[in-house]
Amino acid sequence: MSPRYTAVMLAWEPAIGLEVHVHLATRSKLFCRCANRFGARANSLVCPVCLGYPGALPVLNERAVDLAATLALALGCEVDVNSELARKNYFYPDLPKGYQISQFDRPLATGGALPLDAPGRSIRMHRLQLEEDAGKLLHEAPGGAPLAGISLVDFNRCGVPLVEIVTEPDLRSAAEAEELLRSLHQLLLYTRASDGNMEEGSLRCDANVSIRRAGESRLGVKVEVKNLNSFRHVARAIEHEIARQAAVLESGGAVEQETRGFDENAGGTYLMRGKEEAHDYRYLPDPDLPRIAVSPERLLRIRRQLPETPWARRRRFSEALALHDADARALTASRDLADYFEATLAASAVLAPRAVANWIRNETLRELKERDQEIHHALAPARLAGLLRLIEDATLSLVAARAVQSAIWEGAESPAEASRRLGLVQVRDDATLTTWVDEVERDFPHQVEELRSGKIQVLGFLTGQIMKRSGGRADAKRAQELLRTRLATPPEPGA
Repeated sequence: MSPRYTAVMLAWEPAIGLEVHVHLATRSKLFCRCANRFGARANSLVCPVCLGYPGALPVLNERAVDLAATLALALGCEVDVNSELARKNYFYPDLPKGYQISQFDRPLATGGALPLDAPGRSIRMHRLQLEEDAGKLLHEAPGGAPLAGISLVDFNRCGVPLVEIVTEPDLRSAAEAEELLRSLHQLLLYTRASDGNMEEGSLRCDANVSIRRAGESRLGVKVEVKNLNSFRHVARAIEHEIARQAAVLESGGAVEQETRGFDENAGGTYLMRGKEEAHDYRYLPDPDLPRIAVSPERLLRIRRQLPETPWARRRRFSEALALHDADARALTASRDLADYFEATLAASAVLAPRAVANWIRNETLRELKERDQEIHHALAPARLAGLLRLIEDATLSLVAARAVQSAIWEGAESPAEASRRLGLVQVRDDATLTTWVDEVERDFPHQVEELRSGKIQVLGFLTGQIMKRSGGRADAKRAQELLRTRLATPPEPGA
């Protein structure tokens, strides 16, 4: 955050709204049977419908409607049982029909809200509408070679189903805007409505930014910043735009309503064009498509299949399972990870939620990272629960349990079998432990005397030496008890 931005935020109040475009995770496009797939050879996933050939008639993809309604219900929106599709008329090289099929007067859903972390802060949703995507202009040749004064057009993306989610101007900072977008991205993955891949264009964001003097109620002139393709770029662009508008107003100028782009290298926005109004697009009802009818029965079915939202699950983990906030956030980062945690917990009623959370965060995720794998490659929840029970009943030390986890990661061997095979079952009998205590007392007389004199921090060092001699198999707790008992009384004269 720049010093200029910090100073501006003290004198001016931003009002920020986001327009988020989300590709829906369907197999085919919105109005034809062409594949909805990223990365195909240019112009290989097209047909007369998505290219707008005369006489080609669109047919609505029902799966896209279901996914859009799923997102709407997850956000608490009100879904219209009879929404309308309209033609948004404008000319651009990536729009072969000369119009985009979208929604205007009657979008699929309105209302709803998404909560922020700050207590009581919630951002209202204005509308959620279904529409088709346009093509993509390419300003470099395949392979990255420059093009001399021309651009190429790839129409593969034409007709890809997407929803546009428009918020109210409730956001008050760049940080809040970034948080909202991250939360929305997480919801896309939880509902499986989209892969949310910003690098592939599955999630794109425009920001509407205006500022007003602190305490004023009337909104300032809105500027739209287009095509922000990362969470961080959203925050950087908004920061710059707030500071830019403040500089214009403080110098006696007037902010113009316009559309701007964001230069990620320079870190600033630049003028693209004057802002279009809705009437500029001449929205007309699409004569080839009927209204989108979503029956109450269909909505009920979709509602029953909704997953728990990430923010509700995070709150439940904190309140019902008494997890620390950091653990709750980490374990709800993805739906699959949260499911894995709860399945492991359900596999053994004796395990404490915090113990399971600590192991998954620190050990399971570490193993996955080292192996470059996803959570579905981890130990089955029942096997992990079995491993954690061996720690709980002191059969395995933490060090030994890590070794067992690695040993059984890709096989069918049980944790108990692997523990015995590897000789890692924890030693708890006093006779064997006393032998290791004797060796440590003999080999580290200086540290022993320090412990006797009250320097308790030496206890950890001596316990570590016992664990080293035992190959990690000694019961560390019992070994410490023996050390304390032995060294609490000075040795007899002549011993």
